[in-house]
Amino acid sequence: MHRFDTRRQAPTPTQLEQIEQQIGREPRGIEAVACATAEGLPLVLQMRTLVADQPFPTLYWLSCRDLCRAIGRIEDSGWVKQIEQALQDDDALRATYLAQQQRYVDQRWRLMQSDDRARIEQLGFTDLFNRYGIGGIAQWDKVRCLHMQYAHWLAEGDNIIGERLEQEFALSQTPIRL
Repeated sequence: MHRFDTRRQAPTPTQLEQIEQQIGREPRGIEAVACATAEGLPLVLQMRTLVADQPFPTLYWLSCRDLCRAIGRIEDSGWVKQIEQALQDDDALRATYLAQQQRYVDQRWRLMQSDDRARIEQLGFTDLFNRYGIGGIAQWDKVRCLHMQYAHWLAEGDNIIGERLEQEFALSQTPIRL
């Protein structure tokens, strides 16, 4: 397993250049690098909740192209439907996942800049930020975007879907390049 650094830190100028290469454009709205390789290559970005007065309810963004490709193949395989069925069939799993969604919402509010919070309230987005969970999903018993689930797991370690992705697919063994 790769060793990852999960200390939240403002991106360095080198990391900002790396992120631009990873995502193919100048990055906007980055609060911190939430997870990086031991060498400092960003894997997960903590995002600002409001960018140019537009809501961005995604707290953690997976920036690593190699992990994104690997997870894309998992999504293409139909795994999302399988895990959603497991959420319907397993009451304990569903309860864990729903509680996790609430913790994500709570964490987003805790990490939010105070001026963003005031502007969100002023713009009438408060309900949106209370309602949207991981990946900006309003139906908390569904799974949207495995990339964001795994990013949340890497950054916080508190994501049952990300944990299952790791257990089943060993994504931490993915060769990671810039």
